[in-house]
Amino acid sequence: MTAVRRGTEAGAPVAFVESPVQFLNVLEWAHAGGARPEVVVLSPVDPMSRGQLRRIAGLARDEGYTVRWQDAREDGVAVLQALRELGPLISRAERVVVGDPFSRYVQLLLALFGARRLTVVDDGTATLEYLAQLARGERLVRWHRRRGRGPRELALAPVAALARRRLAPGRDREVEVFTALPVEAAPEGTVITENRFAWTRSRLGPPRLTEGADLVGTSLVETGVVDLDRYTAAVGALAVAHGGRRYFAHRRESAEKLHRIAVETGLEIVRPDLPLELIARRGPIARTVLSFPSTVVHTLPLVLAGDGVSIRVCPIDPEWLRSTVTDRARGFLAGVADSARAAHGIPFTGTPRAAEA
Repeated sequence: MTAVRRGTEAGAPVAFVESPVQFLNVLEWAHAGGARPEVVVLSPVDPMSRGQLRRIAGLARDEGYTVRWQDAREDGVAVLQALRELGPLISRAERVVVGDPFSRYVQLLLALFGARRLTVVDDGTATLEYLAQLARGERLVRWHRRRGRGPRELALAPVAALARRRLAPGRDREVEVFTALPVEAAPEGTVITENRFAWTRSRLGPPRLTEGADLVGTSLVETGVVDLDRYTAAVGALAVAHGGRRYFAHRRESAEKLHRIAVETGLEIVRPDLPLELIARRGPIARTVLSFPSTVVHTLPLVLAGDGVSIRVCPIDPEWLRSTVTDRARGFLAGVADSARAAHGIPFTGTPRAAEA
């Protein structure tokens, strides 16, 4: 594995983003020394993600970025039309920047058009799994999913296999990973560039601090990893133990679940209109921020460094997990919490006993 800084590229890169966090990290990558890319938003279907993407697209345009909104998920005709439009864009680009190597859309684009120079920016802790799977020579499968071989997977297997090769460094292909996460495993030849959130810190803050605690929500219930009742009880126990006041909802959390949390815990539900890293740096933010294992236990210590905010992680109790959760997923969640403590000195909150009710 190679860890070096890069120079700016001669041509104009193109970036493909599907989430607000990916978009933020493209801006961070360019600020850290990459050539400013044209950003193509491969728009998701859920309203919260689309809303946050439109807000951050506005910030990017204010800074002079060209942003292209691509609605291409309605049906097969829309997908084919998008591929025809995006193919020449990729072919001309000196570098392609992507945020989600597990995305079927991104894999299809790379399989069809390739990229001589590729940068992967963070879209959460899945970046670590992407690097580890490539290093082990495995198929790319999201950490919370089983390695199934259903009809859809079999049909897409040739595309996924070709895309996997193009997501790894090779004799004529450079792959950079721009990340705020601690990398322990990566394919030989991967260029690792550290994300310190310099763009965010230069544009926002320092934030005004409030008393009590803010809790950071997670979509572990929605992805089928954690039991809803256990999760709600754990949130309530954390709120009582730490004087919780607000609950920052993940963009994928359901309205029904958030209503239940508000009723049962008394927390104020906040639906952020931008990635939490920007919200926290803008403020106000509580002096104590509590989170279950997720990307923010690695990003918020960088964003809020020196601002007087204490960030704590609550490990996932094995009893909260649903019976269908794989051992791989269990280990991944534990690893996220452990690596945050090792990298940033983040203390654990301890398991709220009320979650066993």
